[in-house]
Amino acid sequence: MKLLSPVAEALGFGAIKKSQSLQGRQTARHDKIEENGLTMAEQVQYYGTGRRKSSVARVFLRPGSGEFTVNGKPFDTHFVTEAQRIMAKSPFVLTETSATFNMTATVNGGGVNGQAGAVRMGVARALQEFNPELRAKLKAEGFLRRDARGKERKKYGQKGARKRFQFSKR
Repeated sequence: MKLLSPVAEALGFGAIKKSQSLQGRQTARHDKIEENGLTMAEQVQYYGTGRRKSSVARVFLRPGSGEFTVNGKPFDTHFVTEAQRIMAKSPFVLTETSATFNMTATVNGGGVNGQAGAVRMGVARALQEFNPELRAKLKAEGFLRRDARGKERKKYGQKGARKRFQFSKR
């Protein structure tokens, strides 16, 4: 029984081979690459990067039972409000794939709402990588579009981006 994909075979993960590297060292490649007890064929994952405001999310989808972790914490402890949870999970609900994947996300920058939006975009991109036919549904809902709204810069001679200092007539 062959467990390797055609891509793995093309990269030389077939039978044990000895090949010369550029420095002249010899390296051996084995027919199965094992990590955490799983072979390479069982370690399929889909990746998507999401951005929202100043948050960036790296989302990995792996076949599984529907466990979600964000920055190593359970999904429900990272996203506190129900609105944030609904926003982050909305691509799964739309495509009806929430029970088929385990999601692992690494998020940094911004606040929790921006991070939820970034996770939503990352999940949508990863689902599109998994099945390109889902693109039409995801695009119609706007999950693949980067929301470009960000913080407006503070202007000189003013208190903030729009707010002015108090006006004094005399």
